[in-house]
Amino acid sequence: MRTYTVRELRGEGADTRLVVDIVVHADGHGAPGPGCEWATRAAVGDRLVLIGPRRGEQYGGIEFEPGTAGRLLLVGDETAVPAICAILSQLPWHARGAAFLEVPRADDVQTVQHPEGVEVTWLAREDAAHGVGLHAAVLEHLGAGVVQVEEPEEVDPDLWETPTYSSSGEDVEAAVTVVAHDLGDLYAWIAGESGLVTGLRRALVKDLGVDRRQVAFMGYWRRGISMKS
Repeated sequence: MRTYTVRELRGEGADTRLVVDIVVHADGHGAPGPGCEWATRAAVGDRLVLIGPRRGEQYGGIEFEPGTAGRLLLVGDETAVPAICAILSQLPWHARGAAFLEVPRADDVQTVQHPEGVEVTWLAREDAAHGVGLHAAVLEHLGAGVVQVEEPEEVDPDLWETPTYSSSGEDVEAAVTVVAHDLGDLYAWIAGESGLVTGLRRALVKDLGVDRRQVAFMGYWRRGISMKS
């Protein structure tokens, strides 16, 4: 089993088409996993078993719950692009904030529907290291200045933390430290490679003092490691 974001539903009834974007990890960092292998062999007519969300039922998913936040921060690499684009297309017209999306090449940039008050920035990685440009752009946006980007010493490949849940079992409410700053109305949603997400989590929560109840961090994949089946 592999988990993907529903990018779009097209048509109705028997003509319904479920749109899913799949990223093929072919950068030489470890052997490809089952999802990558399937994607490279998939052909029209192939069959698959699919378990999807049901309207009106609580079932995890994107975990985007901004509440009454005054402004948004959406951040992700190519694996989070489908989720971020889905979020942007469904935001209310008066939403404010910024979205940063890192993709491998300039021709991977997409046209996405979004409110005028949300600035969307696409970052083409080209030959640079994964996540370096994205990390720097996010911190600059938050007014953190120039910060040295370092690979975290410890990375949880299953990192998943929302304002009410932590994959480490930690009590998010009990761990909150309130700090007075101008990021009090922010809600941040960050997803992608676990090392990148861990670094940004540390920058926001530990360095900038953002309340953990204002953020959602999700490690979709870990470089060099195939996700458990």
